[in-house]
Amino acid sequence: MTSEKLYEMLKKNQEAKGYFFSKHKERVMELLEALLHNKERYGYMACPCRLASGDREKDADILCPCVYREPDVTEFGSCYCNLYVSEDWNQAKIPETYVPERRPVEKMF
Repeated sequence: MTSEKLYEMLKKNQEAKGYFFSKHKERVMELLEALLHNKERYGYMACPCRLASGDREKDADILCPCVYREPDVTEFGSCYCNLYVSEDWNQAKIPETYVPERRPVEKMF
C-alpha cells in the first residue's frame, strides 16, 4: 500500500468519526509513510512518534489511532503526533500547542 492510498482510506473513515488529518499535508504524509514502515517492520501500524516494542500486545495502546488520540484531540485539538486533529485546530480557531505524552512511562520500556 502507498501512503497516498492509506491517506484516502483513513481520511474517509476518520472524518466520519470527527477526526481530521492535519492541514500540514507534508507532515501527514511523512507520518503515514512511517506507519507503513512500522507495519512492514512489526506487522502492525504502531504510532510513528513512539518507540514500539515489536510485541503487538504490549503496543496495543499505540496502534494507530492510539488510545490517547481521543483525550489529546479533546483537550488540545491534536493528537500527540499532530496526525489527527479537530476541525477547529485545522481552521486555526484554537492554537497549535505542544501535546504532552500520555503514555505511562512503564509502557515505554
